[in-house]
Amino acid sequence: NSFKLKEGRFRLDIRKKFFTMRMVRHWNRLPREAVDAPSLEAFKARLGGALSNLV
Repeated sequence: NSFKLKEGRFRLDIRKKFFTMRMVRHWNRLPREAVDAPSLEAFKARLGGALSNLV
């Protein structure tokens, strides 16, 4: 996807457990079609489709 987030490196393990740090890897694995959606409603629909393909 074109909106990849950078994964940080931290000395303290506590930072690795923050919600925002744990979600970076999941966000970067989303398909481009879902991330590049033109609206929130389109994003939700495409995200639902992408997640249903994983199950």
